[in-house]
Amino acid sequence: MSASVSASDSPARVGVWLIGARGSVATTVVAGCAALTAGLHPPVGLVTETPVFAGAGLPSLSSLVFGGHDTLDCPLPKRAEALAAGGVLPPGLAAAVASELAAADREIRPGGPTPGDTRGQDELIAAFAADIGDFVRRRGLARAVVVNVASTEPPATGGTLPPSSLYAAAALRAGCPYVNFTPSTGLHHPALATAAESAGLPYAGRDGKTGQTLLRSVLGPMFTQRALDVRAWSGTNLLGGGDGAALADPGAAAAKNAGKERVLADTLAVTPEGEVHIDDVPALGDWKTAWDHIAFDGFLGTRMILQTIWQGCDSALAAPLVLDLARLAARAQEAGLSGPLGELGFYFKDPVGDGPAALGEQYAALTGFASRLRATSDGSTRGGDQPRPGEPR
Repeated sequence: MSASVSASDSPARVGVWLIGARGSVATTVVAGCAALTAGLHPPVGLVTETPVFAGAGLPSLSSLVFGGHDTLDCPLPKRAEALAAGGVLPPGLAAAVASELAAADREIRPGGPTPGDTRGQDELIAAFAADIGDFVRRRGLARAVVVNVASTEPPATGGTLPPSSLYAAAALRAGCPYVNFTPSTGLHHPALATAAESAGLPYAGRDGKTGQTLLRSVLGPMFTQRALDVRAWSGTNLLGGGDGAALADPGAAAAKNAGKERVLADTLAVTPEGEVHIDDVPALGDWKTAWDHIAFDGFLGTRMILQTIWQGCDSALAAPLVLDLARLAARAQEAGLSGPLGELGFYFKDPVGDGPAALGEQYAALTGFASRLRATSDGSTRGGDQPRPGEPR
């Protein structure tokens, strides 16, 4: 049974299936999209709403339909109220978009594996894929994109697929593009390499670049281009909320820090001394502070220091990027593209595919991608032999 909508339906609706659908980032994504669609706030932070993407054929914000998986049971309207109380969402917004939050909450299905779950990994993948396919069919969606915004998990060990990889495999089975906004394993697991290659689906990731690493991807090239020698680069992150608790696990923190350090190695062509430390401070809630201390040598060996402080709200930084990525991945599938979307490296600490690490070069690649999509906006290059989302492979 095809899950497509007829050509006369305008605009075609596109699903955004969020892994970690009741978390802070996902709640901010749903509430934010509703607020923008209603004209309550301007689209600040959405690169896809800038003139660069005019005419690129991206799905409209009003066409997005949300659902997802989570192991939590706190309803989205209540979660939004808590975020508003913490200053993450503007006052009154949770009430203004309560119906949209409730509608998305009705589309959230139980995730896993949870304690006591006796299902094997194939059973879990099949169940998750069935949930996604059912969502697509019931809501009459043209397609759906699966986006992982769940808490960071420790690196995978052994042959067992971690939860993020189970969800990634389910996305492939359901015929959906996949975006990994976290440093978790996802499609990077060796057991999924063949499936990812043969699925004929676009995918992107991993680990959204929202704060400290965003600055590093700008400052690293600056030092290189000015021929300044960086001797040491150290950093500290203070954060609370679910991400802070998850990153208190040394394994999860190591996965997170790998991307931060890789940006420096790629942009400086050397690996400077220094490490990044992540401290869980529950009192900070969804807010974080990132501090960097950079020691570098200038002309005649003059020793100098640059320090930066980034204070921001994780969910408010991440939400517009998630909306961008969902729209871009959906449009890429519509245009018949498949495989790693390296042009979306602008959004990630550890991007898939081949591409530059400096933010300026990544932005140039992104604008080139916009031109590529614009050139196919008549639909002439759409893949004709791929199953629709929700159809069996």
